[in-house]
Amino acid sequence: MKVVAFNGSARKDGNTAILIRRVFVELEAEGIETELVQLAGKTIRGCVACGKCYKNKDKRCSVDNDVANECIEKMVEADGIILGSPTYFADVTTEMKALIDRSGFVARANSDMLRRKPGAAVVAVRRAGSIHVFDTINHFFLISQMIVPGSFYWNLGIGRKPGEVEQDSEGLETMEILGRNMAWLLKKIAE
Repeated sequence: MKVVAFNGSARKDGNTAILIRRVFVELEAEGIETELVQLAGKTIRGCVACGKCYKNKDKRCSVDNDVANECIEKMVEADGIILGSPTYFADVTTEMKALIDRSGFVARANSDMLRRKPGAAVVAVRRAGSIHVFDTINHFFLISQMIVPGSFYWNLGIGRKPGEVEQDSEGLETMEILGRNMAWLLKKIAE
């Protein structure tokens, strides 16, 4: 089994990546392979509304000059998906929104190809707005007919400066429980 995570932060290995890796520790302890894709420094643009994904039905976006198709391919191959984003003006980053829109349309155009895969949101926040980020990501999972595991609190960690999220013990514990719940769900689905 494999879980792929996409870090939508402009900061490679910042707070969002730290939180994702905390989830990974629990997944890996259960024998689940993990992969982190960091969108920092990569080009990904929003959907251009061409509708070609509905015509082509080839599990790809027709716009092929950025990393979107590479990400979509990884989503299709994975058993579970994590989308992580810092909070930018009470929402996901533009990179994460582009990934959601592009992969979402391609998935719907191809018989809801992400259906019944577990999907988990991971959110880094300085102070406020994180629940909207959490909702944005979960809306993608739910409309894609994915299964969303929970934790004992919303999947967020608090920290502004790089590494500061490591001081949020409740946020780290939330990620650990999320990882254990996601591992349990993946194994139940595989039975």
